[in-house]
Amino acid sequence: MESWYTPLPARLPVQPDRLKLYDTASQSVRHPGNLAEASLYVCGITPYDATHLGHANTYVTFDLLNRYWRACGLPVTYVQNVTDVDDPLLERATATGVDWRDLAAEQTELFRSDMEALNVLAPDHYVGATETVDWVVGSVEALVANGTAYAVPGTDTEPDGDIYFSIGATEAATHWTLGSVGRLSAEEMVTVFPERGGDPDRPGKRHPLDPLLWRVARPGEPSWDGRSLGTGRPGWHIECSAIARRLLPAPFTVQGGGSDLRFPHHEFSAAHATAGDGLPLAQAFVHAGMVGLDGEKMSKSLGNLVLVSRLRSQGVEPVAIRTTLLSNHYRDDWDWTQEQLTRSMDRVARWRHALDVQEPGDGTAVLAAAHRALSHDLDAPAALAEIDRWAEQAVARAERGPDGTSGTQPADVDPASPDVRAAVNGLLGLAL
Repeated sequence: MESWYTPLPARLPVQPDRLKLYDTASQSVRHPGNLAEASLYVCGITPYDATHLGHANTYVTFDLLNRYWRACGLPVTYVQNVTDVDDPLLERATATGVDWRDLAAEQTELFRSDMEALNVLAPDHYVGATETVDWVVGSVEALVANGTAYAVPGTDTEPDGDIYFSIGATEAATHWTLGSVGRLSAEEMVTVFPERGGDPDRPGKRHPLDPLLWRVARPGEPSWDGRSLGTGRPGWHIECSAIARRLLPAPFTVQGGGSDLRFPHHEFSAAHATAGDGLPLAQAFVHAGMVGLDGEKMSKSLGNLVLVSRLRSQGVEPVAIRTTLLSNHYRDDWDWTQEQLTRSMDRVARWRHALDVQEPGDGTAVLAAAHRALSHDLDAPAALAEIDRWAEQAVARAERGPDGTSGTQPADVDPASPDVRAAVNGLLGLAL
C-alpha cells in the first residue's frame, strides 16, 4: 500500500539516548532496551471515517518517538498497518451504499493527507490487511498445528469452521498469561471485550474471551482462499501479529497505539506471536491517552469528532494543531477545546517572532534542552516550555539593542550548529 510523503528532517547533531518510556506491560518507566537500532509498530486506522484528533494524537505521539530515536543517530524501522477489511468498515459501506473497497481507499487517502499536513514521518512499511492475507493464513495454520487455535462448530445462524485462539492452551504452553500485556483486571476485560469487537457469547468457544483468528466466508462478505482454513477473512488481532513478525525483529522495540488498544488488541496480538514462536512480540508496550470533547472520549461510534481535515478546511494551520496535541502529555486523557487551539496559535506566533532574532548557537541549545525533556517519557509539554524559554530570551536580547549582547557570535559557536527552526522541526515536527 502506498504511504504518504513527509521529507526527512535535516541531520541534527547526535544526541545521547537517555530515553525512558512507560511500559504498560511492566507498569514501569524504563529504557526499552540497549539499542543499536530501533523498531516501531503502531496500529493503523480502520478506514471507514475521517481522521479525528484522537487518531492524530496517537500518530503524533509515536512520530515524536521516531524523531527522538533519529536525533540519537539510531536507524529506525517503522511499520503501520491499515485494517482495510473489518466489520465496522463493511457495516459503514453497507449503510451508505458504497463499495467497501472504495470507502477504504477514500478514507485511507484522507488519512494520508492529514498525516502529511501534520508533518508525521511516513512509516517504512505501510501495509493493508488485504495485502497480507497469505501471511495471516500461515500464522493461523501454525497456531492450529501447535494446538493454540481451534475450530468452532456452527450453529443455526453461523457456519462451521471459524477459528479461535485458545487462551488456556497458550497459557499452558508459553510464558504469556491473560492480562500480562494490557494490565486490565478480569472484570475490566469482561466488560470491554464485547465493546471492542469480541463475541463472548459465541457457542462452542472454550473461553468467553477467546478471540477470532479466521472468519469463514459468509454470503455477501469479502473472502480469500485460506488453504486448510477454508475460504474466509482474517480476524483483527492476528493481522498485526502476522505483519509485525514478517517485517520487524522478534521482539521489536516498541508496540504503540491508543490506550483503548491495550485490550483486547495488543493483549492478543502479543499472545498470537508468542504462541507461534515462543518469543515476546515487543520489548515495550506504549499507549497514548484518549482525547475527549465535552467530557466524552472522541470516537466514531459516539459521533463527537473534531476532524483534522475539517480544521484544515477552516484555515487552521496544521502546526497549531500539532502544537496543541504536544501541549498535553501523551499518556494523559484530555479534552480538546478552542481555547487550547487559540493558545497554540499565539504560541506559534511568538516562536516565529523569536526566529527573526535568533542568534548563532541557539539551535544547539534548544535541541539539547528539548531532547533532554523528551528523554523523560516523551515529555512534550516540557520540551515546548524549553522553546518558550528560548523565545522569551531571544526577544529580550533583541530588545536590549546594540548596547546588549545581541548580534555578536561567540567564538566557540560550532559553525555546523542548526538554527532553531531546523532543530524544532527535526525533533518535534513543528514546521515553523
